[in-house]
Amino acid sequence: MVKKQLVVFDFDWSFVDQDTDRWVCEVLSTSLRRQMEDLETTTQWTDIVAWSLKELHALGITRQQIEGALRLLPFHPAMRRAVENLKAATPTETHFVILSNSNSVYISTILEDQKLTHLFDEITTNPAEWDDSGLLKLRRRIDPSGPQHSCKVGCSPNMCKGEELDTYLARYPDEFERIIYVGDGSNDYCPVLRLKSHDIALVRKYRGLERRIAKEGGLKCNVEYWDGAWEVEEIFAKL
Repeated sequence: MVKKQLVVFDFDWSFVDQDTDRWVCEVLSTSLRRQMEDLETTTQWTDIVAWSLKELHALGITRQQIEGALRLLPFHPAMRRAVENLKAATPTETHFVILSNSNSVYISTILEDQKLTHLFDEITTNPAEWDDSGLLKLRRRIDPSGPQHSCKVGCSPNMCKGEELDTYLARYPDEFERIIYVGDGSNDYCPVLRLKSHDIALVRKYRGLERRIAKEGGLKCNVEYWDGAWEVEEIFAKL
């Protein structure tokens, strides 16, 4: 019997059923959403989102409108049940963290709206804050002018999720008997590579992480594939 386990959630398309960065512009400005798509081949993604927030502000979009868009973002009731029931289950003690390329304001707004903030011990993501004018100022977790991460797997310049997971676990040596990682994107491949034979990766079907695993392999952990949040609820219930 596992006494203590850590569940690591990616956020976009893993905990929630949308991409937070794209969703905000899809709700508030389709023209900006199209420009984000066009910029993606030439510009780092976090920088694109920061630019889009400045453009939304210039259009007169308010903090309240952005927060309203985030509250509309799809979140499945089965995911709520999954995390609440696993947290309450005994005798295994479960801790939850988020490791995401979204940003601190987007994630905290959604968690507060869903009344789930208390479930998560820590959120590792890109920092963002509102200024007095109502502009949401976003920056990369790793400042481009400072030391960069050393990832060779292909993580985005703003963050290496594998290194972030290592850093977190180094603060709690030998504390967790099992790690469960819930992810969907190709940038979740790096942390999943670090999981061991007793750990579990919950991989969302038909997305980048599944494709990288199929193409590159290399995993030591157990893998469970899922498509809908109800399947995560099923898997969590069997842990």
